[in-house]
Amino acid sequence: MEDRPQTNEVINLTAFRGQYSVSTTLSGRDGHKYTLEENGGYDVNGVASHNPAALSRYDTIDSPPSYDFYANTEVFGRTRKLRPSLFQLHSNPEDDSCPPPLYEETSNNKESPDEEPADPPLEPTRFGWVQGVMIRCMLNIWGVILYLRLPWITAQAGIGFTWIIILLSSCITGITGLSTSAIATNGKVKGGGTYFLISRSLGPELGGSIGLIFAFANAVAVAMHTVGFAETVQALMQENGSTMVNPINDIRIIGVITITCLLAISLAGMEWESKAQVLFFFVIMVSFANYIVGTIIPAPEEKQAKGFFSYKADIFAANFVPDWRGPGGSFFGMFSIFFPSATGILAGANISGDLKDPNIAIPRGTMLAIFWTTVSYLIISATIGSCVVRDASGFVNHTILMSGSDAARCLGTACKFGWDFSECIQNRTCIYGLSNYYQTMSMVSGFAPLIAAGIFGATLSSALACLVSAPKVFQCLCKDRLYPGIGFFGKGYGKNDEPYRAYLLTYIIAVCFILIAELNTIAPIISNFFLCSYALINFSCFHASITNSPGWRPSFRYYSKWASLVGAVVSVVIMFLLTWWAALIAIGIVLFLLGYVLYKKPSVNWGSSVQASSYNMALNHCVSLNQVDDHIKNYRPQCLVLTGPPSLRPALVDFVGTFTKNHSLMMCGNIITVTNSSSHVTWLNKRHIKSFYHGVVASDLRTGAQMLLQGAGLGRIRPNILVMGFKKNWRKCAPTSMENYIGILHDAFDLHYGICVLRMKEGLDLSHHMQAHVNPGFEAAAESVLDTRQVCASECTTPQASTVFQSKQEKKTIDVYWLFDDGGLTLLLPYLLKRKKRWARCKVRVFLKSYHFRLGFHEIQVLPDVNEKPQPEHVKKFEDLIGPYRIQAIQKNGERAGLPSRDSPWMVSDEDIEKNMAKSFRQIRLNEVLQDYSRDAALIIVTMPVGRRGVCPSALYMAWLETLSRDLRPPVLLVRGNQESVLTFYCQ
Repeated sequence: MEDRPQTNEVINLTAFRGQYSVSTTLSGRDGHKYTLEENGGYDVNGVASHNPAALSRYDTIDSPPSYDFYANTEVFGRTRKLRPSLFQLHSNPEDDSCPPPLYEETSNNKESPDEEPADPPLEPTRFGWVQGVMIRCMLNIWGVILYLRLPWITAQAGIGFTWIIILLSSCITGITGLSTSAIATNGKVKGGGTYFLISRSLGPELGGSIGLIFAFANAVAVAMHTVGFAETVQALMQENGSTMVNPINDIRIIGVITITCLLAISLAGMEWESKAQVLFFFVIMVSFANYIVGTIIPAPEEKQAKGFFSYKADIFAANFVPDWRGPGGSFFGMFSIFFPSATGILAGANISGDLKDPNIAIPRGTMLAIFWTTVSYLIISATIGSCVVRDASGFVNHTILMSGSDAARCLGTACKFGWDFSECIQNRTCIYGLSNYYQTMSMVSGFAPLIAAGIFGATLSSALACLVSAPKVFQCLCKDRLYPGIGFFGKGYGKNDEPYRAYLLTYIIAVCFILIAELNTIAPIISNFFLCSYALINFSCFHASITNSPGWRPSFRYYSKWASLVGAVVSVVIMFLLTWWAALIAIGIVLFLLGYVLYKKPSVNWGSSVQASSYNMALNHCVSLNQVDDHIKNYRPQCLVLTGPPSLRPALVDFVGTFTKNHSLMMCGNIITVTNSSSHVTWLNKRHIKSFYHGVVASDLRTGAQMLLQGAGLGRIRPNILVMGFKKNWRKCAPTSMENYIGILHDAFDLHYGICVLRMKEGLDLSHHMQAHVNPGFEAAAESVLDTRQVCASECTTPQASTVFQSKQEKKTIDVYWLFDDGGLTLLLPYLLKRKKRWARCKVRVFLKSYHFRLGFHEIQVLPDVNEKPQPEHVKKFEDLIGPYRIQAIQKNGERAGLPSRDSPWMVSDEDIEKNMAKSFRQIRLNEVLQDYSRDAALIIVTMPVGRRGVCPSALYMAWLETLSRDLRPPVLLVRGNQESVLTFYCQ
């Protein structure tokens, strides 16, 4: 017996190739070639995507999942792969008459065989998670505050509160780091760092504002770290008895020279900047080791005079409690100075475009950097607080005996170790000790120059990291062009796309703040900006989580949406606790920039969580409407407008959009043969029409209209009024087309719709390819057909056509002829028009017999007798209209013949004329009244007559509508409600 393959065996698919495959080329209408290759792959205009052969005995070009199908970037030397489209999988390869649909994705980028590919672009330098993120973040966190202000903060707040300040800062940055990791692992991260993460998560509105603020904060941070470096250099110069001008100006001069050198390193490229960061990291590690060794070595007399006594329990106990001094001596005052040291957590994310794998590097490097730097801050604050007293004079002769009156009068913890610093403590003139000497870590260390080198490394590395981060973030913002005038700074140079212009701008901003030359003044300035950034990062993560969007799928799972919310709230609260006026300024800037982007509405679509939230809110509100009963006072005219392609009937779109904008639903309906709605929606948006677009595929106009009437809308948000253009060519088109047109009116009444028919003297349709007011693609045998592809192309290229309904109306009248009670729709529409500025100057004249409604119309007139017999010449015109559709009653073979048949229901018999004589005369007479009273009106609104189904032939009904509205200069709107009240004069 033949052995059967086991289920776990690997089957060689090569043997199956070619046996059941096909090789056919489909030629589309647009000339593109769709080739099904013999090896199971396919090619769209030369763009190949090779797939494994079929596993079973049928033809298929199905492709297995591939990363290339989802990537939106291309690899040099290889054309982008595309998965087989539904058309290619589903269509008959032998049927050349079926062109691909408009949404078919094609490409015209096939290279000629004779053309040689250009040289591949230079590969930019990429960094891993250690060098690119962890070391960079640690260096940015280990900044000037660590060496120059942490001992002073420990003296002010005590070890206990200092630890609280450190842990609180680390909690905020840790939660922010978790949120950043979640956002960074939710998709491919490109350049732009924090701005890219927020803007692609919350959208351009908040992303743009925080991008500017964060770039500015990093530029100011450059100044802060540079001033810290200059302050150390100036202190060393002063200890050696040298100076240039004076202490403040020396700091300014040294700072400007330093930042100029850092700018040169940055402009040299990321490779040099990264090498410098590694060197700085090594120097800092050596300085830390030197400091720890220094705390263990017994203190010589010179250091004891400056307050250092090595580890002492009494010093730890004394320094554990706070000792607030000076105007800024408070918990939040110290927090505002310390917090900028914890803001370097985004240094790695800010160069996301230069990382090998941002999705792995950012979470791993950022969280480890936060952990190790937090540990180092806690250790240093505890050790320095256990070794050094708060106040010391520095004089070696300030010693006391351990007994006697001197010991009793001695002040300070140093008294227990034989030193008397009482005089300088009482006079506040001590120049050493934790509270007075910023260079305490240098004094404690085993070898002071190594601490100076550490300070240089920490300050310079932090300044360099911020000097690189700010331009990178700003460059991405510039390229998105959300704000005017900044695109100039987004230009990149070289293989790393370095933003040299943004570097220079950052340099100028930093120099301006270096001139302040006061570290304690600069640090609080940037605290609010960084806190604002952190609040938005956390809110981005929270917002993306609660929207439950399928697109929110971060691979980093160690985050909590509620922790992110707490982080956002705490960040905002701390902003106000630090400096309330600075918090208001920061929030005001964010709101101003947010309002600008909301006003400009940039044409970007990044799939933000705001979009997902909008969907959730809309869905919830739509569902909640099902629990609310209808009430007359809440009635809104929700219009389904049969526009066809909206750009072909702009007047109809503009008119309906006038009274539905911001108040009720408008939906442009189109019955087509091939669906393509994107260009129609684009046209509506450009015209500032707040409308939905709904296209359905149907074989004829009436079938498509029935689909729209029954299927348009969602729950209570569904149309209740059908708006159409008047069929001006009804006598020239095929009778079946007229029958379908009248049939749509009957269908609308059957489905309980109100109806509005707009007629303009010049017509509504702008198309020169078909008869007026006929949707493209219908009645192909009787009417000319407009190619939908041409319509879509013209909407993107043709300028917006202006209509009378776009301009401000003159001081004319809106004449309303409320002839029959249709529920009040005839009166409601002019009231809604009057609420718009374009129609505010017009006066409404209502022609009826009685009036009891709260609509505030200016004039009510009683109509003349519309039932009197019309003029004979007008009756003759009416008879001429229906003449081609008349059937004479003739006796034949004893039976009544000539009645309308099932094949010609539009024909009008003598019996139909007789039954509807009064209605016919009323339409003729009413047109005479309209000619007399409303010739100069801005708009005429008339109650539309209703023809009974099966009793009034379609030709007779069209003759009524034609007679009623013909030869009138103003636009005429024929209105008929569904006989249910839309107005009330009751208060409940």
